[in-house]
Amino acid sequence: MSKKITLIDYGMCNLLNVARAFQHCGADITITEDPAVALNAEKLLVPGVGAFSECIRELEVRGFADAIRRYVDTERPMLGICVGMQMLFEASEEFGEHAGLGILPGRVRAVPDTAVTGESQRVPHIGWNHLVTPETGRRWEGTLLEEYAQQQPAVYFVHSFAAVPSQESDRLADTIYGGQRLCAAVQRGNLIATQFHPERSAEIGLTIARRFVEM
Repeated sequence: MSKKITLIDYGMCNLLNVARAFQHCGADITITEDPAVALNAEKLLVPGVGAFSECIRELEVRGFADAIRRYVDTERPMLGICVGMQMLFEASEEFGEHAGLGILPGRVRAVPDTAVTGESQRVPHIGWNHLVTPETGRRWEGTLLEEYAQQQPAVYFVHSFAAVPSQESDRLADTIYGGQRLCAAVQRGNLIATQFHPERSAEIGLTIARRFVEM
């Protein structure tokens, strides 16, 4: 089983922390600025931090946007992290209207600044929060979250916007913030993405990373 993972460098992520976490889990990491290398990866890792518009612009300018779309069509494993998840969707409402990669149907919308009780809540959503199964009843067996199928593990979030999938079947996990569900992870076949940061989620995050390495 190959443990080779290609991590794309498009100037919008702290690659060292991500690379170290996956290397700790046994991955053979290659960091690349070359879209052709990304397209030919055995497994692809797409992180992202900052504003959606800046991240998607850099993907486009550097030739990674088309490479990612073509890579996903091959059905090889890919993991997006944080903005790397958000960019998979059709559009984002962060600082205006911005087109995404359009791989998954849905939009990225602001995390509500009001809880269901009507009280104000902090945005961005920062810190540890629990993962829960979606309202669709989707289970975690056979996914990156399989070890936690009978639990609600806590992982680390830093975000002001969250994806709202149009197809509920794409949801893998949610988190509850202010009494409202936010999409925390998606999976469609070998295409997987997390709003939370596995590389900052201690042993639970490493377990999730290890599952990806071993896919």
